[in-house]
Amino acid sequence: MRSLTVASRHPGAAFSTRRRPLLHPAAAGRDSTFQRCWRWEKTQDSSFGSSLRTSRLPRTVHGDILKNLLAPTAGAVSVEQAEAIADLPKGEMWSVHKFGGTCMGTSERIHNVADIVLRDPSERKLVVVSAMSKVTDMMYNLVNKAQSRDDSYIAVLDEVFDKHMTTAKDLLAGEDLARFLSQLHADISNLKAMLRAIYIAGHATESFSDFVVGHGELWSAQMLSYAIQKSGTPCSWMDTREVLVVNPSGANQVDPDYLESEKRLEKWFSRCPAETIIATGFIASTPENIPTTLKRDGSDFSAAIIGSLVKARQVTIWTDVDGVFSADPRKVSEAVILSTLSYQEAWEMSYFGANVLHPRTIIPVMKYNIPIVIRNIFNTSAPGTMICQQPANENGDLEACVKAFATIDKLALVNVEGTGMAGVPGTANAIFGAVKDVGANVIMISQASSEHSVCFAVPEKEVALVSAALHARFREALAAGRLSKVEVIHNCSILATVGLRMASTPGVSATLFDALAKANINVRAIAQGCSEYNITIVLKQEDCVRALRAAHSRFFLSKTTLAVGIIGPGLIGRTLLNQLKDQAAVLKENMNIDLRVMGIAGSRTMLLSDIGVDLTQWKEKLQTEAEPANLDKFVHHLSENHFFPNRVLVDCTADTSVASHYYDWLKKGIHVITPNKKANSGPLDRYLKLRTLQRASYTHYFYEATVGAGLPIISTLRGLLETGDKILRIEGIFSGTLSYIFNNFEGARTFSDVVAEAKKAGYTEPDPRDDLSGTDVARKVIILARESGLGLELSDIPVRSLVPEALKSCTSADEYMQKLPSFDEDWARERKNAEAAGEVLRYVGVVDVVNKKGQVELRAYKRDHPFAQLSGSDNIIAFTTSRYKDQPLIVRGPGAGAEVTAGGVFCDILRLSSYLGAPS
Repeated sequence: MRSLTVASRHPGAAFSTRRRPLLHPAAAGRDSTFQRCWRWEKTQDSSFGSSLRTSRLPRTVHGDILKNLLAPTAGAVSVEQAEAIADLPKGEMWSVHKFGGTCMGTSERIHNVADIVLRDPSERKLVVVSAMSKVTDMMYNLVNKAQSRDDSYIAVLDEVFDKHMTTAKDLLAGEDLARFLSQLHADISNLKAMLRAIYIAGHATESFSDFVVGHGELWSAQMLSYAIQKSGTPCSWMDTREVLVVNPSGANQVDPDYLESEKRLEKWFSRCPAETIIATGFIASTPENIPTTLKRDGSDFSAAIIGSLVKARQVTIWTDVDGVFSADPRKVSEAVILSTLSYQEAWEMSYFGANVLHPRTIIPVMKYNIPIVIRNIFNTSAPGTMICQQPANENGDLEACVKAFATIDKLALVNVEGTGMAGVPGTANAIFGAVKDVGANVIMISQASSEHSVCFAVPEKEVALVSAALHARFREALAAGRLSKVEVIHNCSILATVGLRMASTPGVSATLFDALAKANINVRAIAQGCSEYNITIVLKQEDCVRALRAAHSRFFLSKTTLAVGIIGPGLIGRTLLNQLKDQAAVLKENMNIDLRVMGIAGSRTMLLSDIGVDLTQWKEKLQTEAEPANLDKFVHHLSENHFFPNRVLVDCTADTSVASHYYDWLKKGIHVITPNKKANSGPLDRYLKLRTLQRASYTHYFYEATVGAGLPIISTLRGLLETGDKILRIEGIFSGTLSYIFNNFEGARTFSDVVAEAKKAGYTEPDPRDDLSGTDVARKVIILARESGLGLELSDIPVRSLVPEALKSCTSADEYMQKLPSFDEDWARERKNAEAAGEVLRYVGVVDVVNKKGQVELRAYKRDHPFAQLSGSDNIIAFTTSRYKDQPLIVRGPGAGAEVTAGGVFCDILRLSSYLGAPS
């Protein structure tokens, strides 16, 4: 077997290429050719064909080949030979722009990029571009297919060619188009030959792969430079492999050689001293002039390096978002664009997975305090986010100290614990040495000062190796009991709170953990460096989004953002929605309370919203956009699919089945507010279960409107009990309906006429027997008795029903109303007896705490008694206590009607907001 060396300079030869023309007027039109060298092994004959295969060349030989590929031929001016034509100016006259693949994705977008560059008033502009969108992936795919001996690499290369040819034809014309297409043809021909060789060898070194992949940036830079020249603006394009020099520094990392890169940039500029330069992003060279790339986010890195080399005024990175968000907008719809970030804040955010910049991108510009601005090419009116030195904090308030939140999912927490660790030097070194040996990445470390345990977070995919390594390393310590366990906690996430000024602001941690506690989030581990740039929290992955929303809501939205679900848009529910509509803006402005109605559920249909129902149109939307009612789906939407951590269900029904769900809702961390009496007056064991759960958690259950509508009955009773007073007796007129009836049942009026009037005025239920039976009053008595500490059931309360026994069997309200006048004489007689004694009739409920009983009855009171002096539908409740023994504490006011009942529910919502942090 003999070897054959092929070297060609002829433009038509299979392995030739043409050096890309430099577009400076002095160099424009000059073509120089790269030399390509290949070593072939002939297997059968000397002809070129399928019998040829490339030998697997050593890396150094590959390097020599690629150096030759980049080496200028005779007649070209090399960087080393160039004579200084112009000095490279440095300073604020330079503006650096970077446009990513999305910005360069089509001919129209490239034209937009050219317009942005031309509109920049800066004296000098240096523009760094990525390959067209998807092209870098296509180029990597080419190499992978070729070395896998997959023939389809040819079709992919044709797609690459077609994409650039079509774009160029749309963008360019005349000689510019001809030049670019000539170069594109030559490059594709050379790539085809190189990929064929890789295909035959079944192998490509990293430097060969980098050389192939870098063509996307070369073509983008050339097209943009031609597009800018069309306007008459002088422009050069720079192959940054001639300028940027980097050294490999580890897995998928490189370190720039700033000194050598600066020298090469100065020499390059001496040949091409244009005021506008288009530079290739992502690609560079090693000190040996072997092509390489800047790896992940390489184009951003290129822009930052070049910006530092020319000491630019600013580096603008153009992308497809308006700036840096305060949190991932896919998880937090209320995330806001940040106007400024410090270098350190951006660094912290990017480390914890936020889509900001790669941390290394920030390093070059920090040295010269060059700001980086993130802007949206599709919304040039947006100012974007400026990343710079510590921005001025004009407010100095708590919220301004926390800039953003970021999360990392799919982690596991490893806990190494044992009393034998305390005070033993080298334990931590042994732990993390074992972790290093398996190549795992430690995301976070937390250790108690007692040194009893060390815990750290690693990616879930690496934890098995870490656990095995630790068990092997500490086998003897575990067996001897010096270590008690090596524990792995799966399915964890990290929530990072980032802010430069957290270090100098008291209360940030307290506020954060208070928000998490009120959202029922359990924290597994905490870490915070002494710099206090971030507070890192490990929690269950299933809680991560809710924790993120809770924290973000606390610092970025109003102090209390509350997601509200309304069940029962009937008379009370409808009135409540109208009250919320009228007051929401005032609450947000004056009290920083943000109430969002996320859903409205009726008996047949429901309306759901991800950001909040427009309360000015809720009736129309409930008709046009509603879906079939499903209580489980409604609750799931509120608890899982919204963007707010504080959630409350408001039950405005009188439905027992709805009330039966309260316990489950509270257990899920959903607050409950209701005027529905069924839960608190139902079976005693259910009531006690509810109250026990309420007291044991941060989840609240408010029901002020169950007794006395909007009157402060429950809160007054609780205030007395909580301050140590002893309740002796509670007596009152608890029904606004019956209060109205007996306040108006006087003179010559008949009982049936007064009931008919109350029904017509809307004071009674559709069937007045529901009020006259006394059951509603009995439920209120039970609620107050239980609040006072009595364990009574509804069946323990004797009730005098005002429905005659003969009328209980009426099949309809109409039938009842027709037959009721036949009992007017009986009622007139009872009223006359009371009047003869100087008394009036009142329907009252009584809680006798001393004797541990309750009752509902019709009683006669002297005309000077407070109960006798009511009017309309007023309620009155008298509390006789140890402190108020001689003169009971009286609460009096309207006790019926949709407005006051809805107002009582609204008060409970505001009380909940106060509990959650709103100003009182």
